[in-house]
Amino acid sequence: MNEQREVPSRPIRVAVVFGGRNSEHAVSLMGAGSVIGAIDRSKYEVIPVGIAPDGRWVLVSEGQSYAIEDGELPVVGDSGTALALPSDSGSIIALDPGQIPRSLGEVDVVFPMLHGPFGEDGTIQGLLEMAGVRYVGSGVLASAVGMDKAYMKLVLKAAGLPVGPFVVVRDRDWRTDRGRVLKEVEELGWPVFVKPARAGSSQGISKAHDLESLEAAIDVAREHDPKVLVEAAIVGREVECAVLESLGDAPPKASVPGEVLVRGEREFFDFEAKYYPDQMALAAPADIPAETAEEVRAMAVRAFEALSCEGLSRVDFFYTPSGELILNEINTMPGFTSLSVAPQLWASTGLPYAELVDHLIRLALERPAGLR
Repeated sequence: MNEQREVPSRPIRVAVVFGGRNSEHAVSLMGAGSVIGAIDRSKYEVIPVGIAPDGRWVLVSEGQSYAIEDGELPVVGDSGTALALPSDSGSIIALDPGQIPRSLGEVDVVFPMLHGPFGEDGTIQGLLEMAGVRYVGSGVLASAVGMDKAYMKLVLKAAGLPVGPFVVVRDRDWRTDRGRVLKEVEELGWPVFVKPARAGSSQGISKAHDLESLEAAIDVAREHDPKVLVEAAIVGREVECAVLESLGDAPPKASVPGEVLVRGEREFFDFEAKYYPDQMALAAPADIPAETAEEVRAMAVRAFEALSCEGLSRVDFFYTPSGELILNEINTMPGFTSLSVAPQLWASTGLPYAELVDHLIRLALERPAGLR
């Protein structure tokens, strides 16, 4: 049964959750730092909650770093204050060593600024559903499907959206039937892109030009995920579009499309290109025909709805020299610093970063708890 909760007279309490137990830990912190800095403190009270690499939930200190400093990636520090989220009240309890547990109060909405497994994949969404706590972003199913690129492509293809050829390399098949797997991949043609099926931020991705480099690339991807996706390389420009759920009953909206321009000699949009500002530029709006831009926007919304997404998403396309659009993937919690692609696309569409963050919180507060 859907339960409507009255908005409290006090400032709305927002727990921003970040970090996590995966290779995208630092990326999560960078986004969280931007979100925390953008939240309007006259309307919202912010509780910064970090998930350490070992899985501990902690109340982070004011000295927590959220940025790359001297080449070092940020990591959730140990404040000594562990946290618990009771399933019956939506309250956060602080567990100070040697002290009586103290309540930090009821949380009105959680902003899960998490990427990758154990965060973006439906796991924290399921936890929050069981706790009866509203949260920003997609629900359990959309998050899980969006995280697993193999199932994502199957759903998008079933919805009539164009996706490129791919092969799924499962753990058992790689260990017991490697020859068949290599033959299937070879039929895609060279080169191919090899990536963990359930990871993001270009972690563990390689470009393979032959069988020898393919095996090495699969081994690299398997360091992040035993399930691997191998995709045929598609020649084309990288065009991206952000989608945002509307308040009320209006349909989702799409941003202007943008084109990712990678500087230097990089073969693809890798981690450094994404998160080091001097390595990437975004042209927004993209220099593409007006009818193509409208097609991108329409397809992005179709992808968003095909997965039953909520909140926001970023949808990535290849725009080929022949004018064909091929959908690469959808991200249900894309990179979210103020300089990340999705926020930049919305800024170019007329929605500044702070207003985008506020819109997402309002969406979460408007959403009923329970099945919807």
